[in-house]
Amino acid sequence: MSASEPFFSPLQRKLITTAAALAAFAVIILFLVTVVVVLARMVALFSGLLWPLAVAGILALLLRPVAGVIERRLRIPRILGVALLYLLVVAALALGLLLILPPVISQLLDFAEALPDLARRATEFIEQSFPHWMESFERFTANPAVKDITDRLFEQARGAMPELLPNLRAAGSHLLGFFGFAASLAIVPVLLFFFLLSDEEPSRGLEEHLGFLDPSIRDDVLFLVREFIAIIVSFFRGQILIALIMGVLLAAGFHLIGLKFSIALGLIIGLLNIVPFLGTIIGLALALPVAFFQDGGGWLLGLLAVLVFIAVQLLESYLLTPRIMGRQTGLHPVTIILAIFFWGTALGGILGMILAIPLTAFFATFWRLARKKYFANNDQVAQPQPRPSP
Repeated sequence: MSASEPFFSPLQRKLITTAAALAAFAVIILFLVTVVVVLARMVALFSGLLWPLAVAGILALLLRPVAGVIERRLRIPRILGVALLYLLVVAALALGLLLILPPVISQLLDFAEALPDLARRATEFIEQSFPHWMESFERFTANPAVKDITDRLFEQARGAMPELLPNLRAAGSHLLGFFGFAASLAIVPVLLFFFLLSDEEPSRGLEEHLGFLDPSIRDDVLFLVREFIAIIVSFFRGQILIALIMGVLLAAGFHLIGLKFSIALGLIIGLLNIVPFLGTIIGLALALPVAFFQDGGGWLLGLLAVLVFIAVQLLESYLLTPRIMGRQTGLHPVTIILAIFFWGTALGGILGMILAIPLTAFFATFWRLARKKYFANNDQVAQPQPRPSP
């Protein structure tokens, strides 16, 4: 081989470049999996500490601009601006509770009283509409073998009564855990107050603490932190507003079609839509039985309830979300559904479901940055240019 000939053929260089790209991709995937596992363990271990910090941090990001506007417009110290913001928030919550809470509580109590009647109507509907199924069920339960199995189950249940005390103790520990969780949330206003006192951007002082990193890596870290903060603020600010609007629209739509408990159902379903699609799924499970089995209900009222859901969902998808949130997350609806299930499992329940979209959008941003930097030009990845000395 002469000195002028390349050491590797074009095919070999292409294979080496592809192998390097695949290895880098595997390292990134391994890193992301490690981060998720460590994050899940930390959340499970320090949930009592992380819950109030997370809630206070998100609220601080949402309310910081309002505190800044109050401080600048009134020309008062920051601490007075934050105190005035607290007073405004408390007054708004009190006014909202005075206007909304009484009818909601009244309708919830009416719903609890109507549950036996709804169950009776549902049973009568099944007996009248599917008599053959009921006859088959009665013959099945009258079978001697089935009765024998049922008797054995009752005997086992009676035998398990001595084990009830440990279960009650476990329930008591869960109850104590709930009170501990409530106490942790009680410190959220205190943490929020101190977070709001700082008028600096959360990422402004981070650069000086990352001086040990390579400048290129430091810039990437700062970019990801700023993107994550922007995603958090945009998502929660937009999603809370969208959920409130959807709650009002659903309550108004249910009231117009004559659905009972319209205010309670509409507002509860709307607030549950802070987690995308959760409110719609639970709402259909609640509203449709009421529409079918209330006085004067039936197929027509059930169809009208479904049409209200469809109309509000279309308004949310094609008008509210594009206008309020834009395309900040850039996630496909299927990706959103999978992300909710994944993070709900990884981080344990409702916290993971609420944070599912911001976390997924952040990792998507991280992947786009890594792809642009390491995979956009394979030749540069295979033969990196030397970095200029400082």
